[in-house]
Amino acid sequence: MPDQPPAGPVPAPTPEQRRIAQESFAKAKELVAEKGFDYAIQLLLTCCRLDPANFFYRQTLRKTQKDKYGNNLRGSRFAFFSTPRWKAKLRAAKRGREYLKALEHGEQVLCRNPWDLGAQMDMAEAFDALGLSDLAVFTLDQARQKYPKDATLNRALARQFEKRGDFQKAMVLWQLVRDSNPQDVEAAHKAKDLAASATIQKGGYEEAAAGTKESPVMGRIEAQSASKQHKLDREADPILKRIEADPTEPALYLQLAAVYRKSGQDDRARAALQQGLGPTGNAFQIQLELMALDLAPLRKNLEHADARLHKLREKARASDDDTATSASDAPAEELTEAELVALRAKLAKEINAREIDLYRVKADRFPNELAHRIELGTRLFKADRTDEAIAELQQARRDDRLKWRAALLLGLCFKKRNNWRLAQRNFEEGLAAVPAEDEATKKELLFQLATGSAENGDLARAIDLGHDLANLDFAFKSIGKLLDEWNDRLQSA
Repeated sequence: MPDQPPAGPVPAPTPEQRRIAQESFAKAKELVAEKGFDYAIQLLLTCCRLDPANFFYRQTLRKTQKDKYGNNLRGSRFAFFSTPRWKAKLRAAKRGREYLKALEHGEQVLCRNPWDLGAQMDMAEAFDALGLSDLAVFTLDQARQKYPKDATLNRALARQFEKRGDFQKAMVLWQLVRDSNPQDVEAAHKAKDLAASATIQKGGYEEAAAGTKESPVMGRIEAQSASKQHKLDREADPILKRIEADPTEPALYLQLAAVYRKSGQDDRARAALQQGLGPTGNAFQIQLELMALDLAPLRKNLEHADARLHKLREKARASDDDTATSASDAPAEELTEAELVALRAKLAKEINAREIDLYRVKADRFPNELAHRIELGTRLFKADRTDEAIAELQQARRDDRLKWRAALLLGLCFKKRNNWRLAQRNFEEGLAAVPAEDEATKKELLFQLATGSAENGDLARAIDLGHDLANLDFAFKSIGKLLDEWNDRLQSA
């Protein structure tokens, strides 16, 4: 699936639109139970038009469309004649970046043939461009019901899973692409990279997962698993009953997701939250929790990558043989240090990008909570989006409790832009406001002021600040050595 330029967030439905959608959905469920598929589909199309980001509405519509044709994998016998004009409209809307229109036209195709591959591929691109990753994955996965080995489809879905940090599923799909075309260079490369990521994700439990090694404690583990499941059911059942009684209360879905997450069942937690989007009218709290949940596997992968990198470096230091950890001698499934570093950088970049989205949503929703601004600014700075970071951090600086943190980051931003005068002003403001107990930030501010002064020719000021820092921590970033260099330069001058 080619990358699409961002189209901005899907507008939330108005209260009146949400009410109409909920009433239409309730009526559609009644009709489906009575096999009144045609009218139910029209009502569900209305729900999706009014609330296009609602996963539950779209999922119910797709199931109803397929049920209408008895899951025959071909739809209407006249679909060949009735779908071309809708497909043309779909492609035209997509080219014009009218993604919501594209989705409406695509649904008209799927009303006639819910297994149409081209329409679902185009709709997945539209969902992805709108930032609706879950619906993009859902749409591509639905297409695989009829075309499980289609290389183009599997490639698109693999890229979606990769963006979400689900390396194991992506690896399986890339392998399918490779099986269909052994000469596919991208698939071969991806299969290798993601196999390494999946190895990291497994945390070294390959033998146990594959069942190739008998474990004397397996019976105990199975008993513990059954006990945990029983405990999970006891905690989840009361919440499920309360949801059944009041499906519009967002807090209940959040509680249920928390129960599942505590038991390590993130997939069930995600499903519970997605189920709650429709009845609660895309409650903001649920949307935030879904965004945070999507970050969980990426953060776990990053932890595994850090652990593997640390272990590899420790092994290299402990070894007397300089070639013991070379890529040529390492087992095929092991990653070299360079590969681990590259994987870690990729994961960190993806996490930072998703956290930017998360904190931007929070900052826009709660404009008076300036802590969200400083978190957003921090991540924009990491992403080298310096001017955007400055705008956010200058807002955060209005809160006296955050002033010193914002000032340090603003100083770093202006230093990156080669504006020492503004960088110095912010570093000095931060130094004046930093709490006495936060010695680490005070040392960093002194170091930035000292090195910046030296770089800009004010050696006397650099030496004074350097001595203040050395008095706190002589070993901090080799400040003692820097002081010697600055003194020599001053004497030479």
